[in-house]
This record gives sequence, C-alpha cells and structure tokens, in this order.
Amino acid sequence: MQPDRESWQRVRRLLGRAEINRAVVYALLLRGWQLAAGAVSAVLIATQFSPSEQGYWYTFSGLIALQSFFELGFNMAVINMASHEWSKLSLDDDGRITGDSVAMSRLISLGRLLFRWYALASLLFVALIGAFGLYFLAGEKGDAGDWNIPWVAAVVLSGLLLWTLPFVSLLEGCNQVTTVNRFRLIQAVVANLTVWTAIVLGAGLWAFVAVTAARLLCELFLLAFKYRRFFGCLMQSPMSERMSWRGEVLPLQWRIAVGGVFQYFSMNFITLVMFRYEGATIAGQMGMTWMLMTTLGMACMSWVQARVPQFGMLVARGEFDELDRRFKRLTLVSWSAVTVAGAALWGVVFSLQHFDWDLGTRLLQPLPTGILIIAVLMKHVPDCFNLYIRAHKREPMSLLALVVVSNSIIGVLVWLLGGYLELGAVGAAAGYLAGVALIIFPGATLIWWRCRRDWH
Repeated sequence: MQPDRESWQRVRRLLGRAEINRAVVYALLLRGWQLAAGAVSAVLIATQFSPSEQGYWYTFSGLIALQSFFELGFNMAVINMASHEWSKLSLDDDGRITGDSVAMSRLISLGRLLFRWYALASLLFVALIGAFGLYFLAGEKGDAGDWNIPWVAAVVLSGLLLWTLPFVSLLEGCNQVTTVNRFRLIQAVVANLTVWTAIVLGAGLWAFVAVTAARLLCELFLLAFKYRRFFGCLMQSPMSERMSWRGEVLPLQWRIAVGGVFQYFSMNFITLVMFRYEGATIAGQMGMTWMLMTTLGMACMSWVQARVPQFGMLVARGEFDELDRRFKRLTLVSWSAVTVAGAALWGVVFSLQHFDWDLGTRLLQPLPTGILIIAVLMKHVPDCFNLYIRAHKREPMSLLALVVVSNSIIGVLVWLLGGYLELGAVGAAAGYLAGVALIIFPGATLIWWRCRRDWH
C-alpha cells in the first residue's frame, strides 16, 4: 500500500512541475479527442463526401466563424470581468453564489447585460450571415447537391449556439474551468458521435446541421440543469452597485471586438480565398489541414487558457510576482508542447503523401503545411501574451493597433499571393507566415514587456 501511495505522490509532483491540474487535464483530453476525432472525421469525409462536398463543408465552417463580427469581444471581456468579482465570491454546497454583496450585485448586472446583448447579436447573425452565405456559396459549381436548406438550418442553430456562448464564458470567469472543460469534453464526444453517424448514414451536408444541434443541446443542458441554481441567482435584480458597461466593460470590450473582427483574416479567411480562387477541392484540403493545426494549437494553449481566471484573481489581489512566475512557466510548457505537436503533424502529412495513401490527397502538400505550422508556432507566444494582458481588465491601444494592422496585412497577403497572383496554397501560407513573423511576433513581445513594466 505504501509504495502505491509514494508512486502516486511522485506522479502528482511530476504533474505539478508540468503545470498540469484537473482543468488542464480535461482541456488536454478535449484537444486530444478533437485531434483523434478530427482524423476520423477527415477519413469519413474523404471517403463519404465528394471533393466538392468537402469544400462546402469547410466553407460552411469558415462562414459560421463570421460570428466573431457579432460577438464583438464580449465573451472574452466577460471572463476577465467576472474573475475580478469572483475573487470575493464562491459557490455553496447547493451550487448558489455566496460572498460579498457588492461583488454579487455587480456579477448579476453583468449577467443580465449578457442576456440582452447576445439575444440581439444572435438575431443579427442569423439574418445577415444566412443571406451572405446563400450569395457566396451560389458562385461555386460542383456536385455537392442541395446545400441551400442545410445551410439555412445550420445558421439558425449556430445563432442559438451563439446566444449560449457568453454564459459559458461567465462560468469560466467564475473559476468553474474544471467543470466547463469536463463538459466540453463530453460535448465534443457527443457531437463527434453524432456527426459520424450522420455521415455514415449518408446525410451529406446535413451532418453539419446534426453536429451543430448536438452541441446546442449539450450547452442548454449545462446552463439549464447543471448550473440552474448559479444562473438562478443571476435572475435577481442587482441589489446595490451595478457594473457599468460604458465605464468598465466597453473600454476592454471594444478593443477585443475590433481585434476579433480583424483576427478573422488570420483564422478563417484563408479557406474562403481558396474556395473562391482555387475551387471547392483545394478549399477542402486547406480547411482540413488548417483544422488539424488549429486543434493542436488550442490543445497546447490549454496550459495557459485554463489559468486565465486565476490570473485575473492574482491581479485583483496585487500578487504580481506570483502571476509572472506562473505565466512564464506555463508559456514555456505550452510552446514546447505545440512545437512537438507541429513536428508530428508535418511528419504525418509527409508520410501520407510519400506513400500515396488516399487520405493524403485530402490534405495540403508538405510544403504549404510546413509553412503554416511554422506560422502557428510563432503566433503561439503572442497569443499567450494577449491572455496575460487581458487578465488586467485592460487592453492597450498599441495592442489593438497591432491586431488591426497585422491581420489586415495578413488578409491582403493571403488574397494577393494565394488568389490574385494564383500561387495557390503555397502563396496563401507564405502570406500568412510573413504577417506573423514580421509584425505579430515582434510587436506583441514588445507590447507585453512594456505593459508588464508599467502596470507592475
């Protein structure tokens, strides 16, 4: 019995050195599942869909991602705002909020503001993106069949999913990261099983609708059942002090919002350019490859992302030395992990195409894949810096300017090299890397250093 206890203690010490807690474990399991499930989905899409259908599938994803134009940064601002209030609050044994009455009142006012804001954003998303998608997708001729009705259904369900997004972010800000990450793991498993079943049964693009519906049902279960008492507390009227949207939330939110809109050009625009200039087949290759890379990046970001509420609480208490110690260690571990993962992904892509496996034809060639992986590695550290800065409930104008300028240039370079000059996927990847290497990485590093020096 004693050796088992000692072995477990050694494991716990090892996990501690690697900065792994339960929230990170669930996040890593989630990303690991998403990567493995993404591979299964890629095989099913490659074998059950035509190349044109694959292109429509990933273009659907790129268009749905336009929701960032409607979120306007509120969900990111919520995490940081709520974490500062939660430093004085907690959950009791029944799942109700307890603690400082002023902090409680401010948290309630934030929750009520979220309800109104995202109800309007969801309606606008369904109307505007639904119409734009019908226009954009109509320009491509292929054998994808009837895509119109699946697209409309997917947009409506995605609009409802958008409405639930800030409430999950509110839970994260209230340091419920472990539970939220566990829920997201379960949600991912349910969604993937749903989409696999739909694809095998020949649902085609309706599988996109099915997976969106599955995610929505899981979100509603979390909010309406698992945390019903938590949100029941937020249904009260604010008892005393209210959080001022104009004075407190807006200064951070509008900067994140503008940045989020422009970040679309560095995340999803590249697939749309390939769809428009190279056709649905190349867009499908880009979409599948990009999905695998972003999943790896998000998995490795889990070390830092899971600690964001703790960062905010440390800032609220003025414990800056502890904040810096944790952040630097977590960033090093996170970047090391994404480097190993990126190298492994390139090896898989190279092997699939070197040995002429059929799945390799649904992915980009090793050259553009390698270029994009290098860009993802370089962008990982600036993304960590952004989380650190926003934990202070602040976002300097210099960071906003960097986001706007860099992502605009990335969008232009991707369009110019990948589309207008007809260099295809290699040109688009090179344009993305140039923007990251020459602007984002050095600019973000300098801004983080100055903010840390001035604020602490």
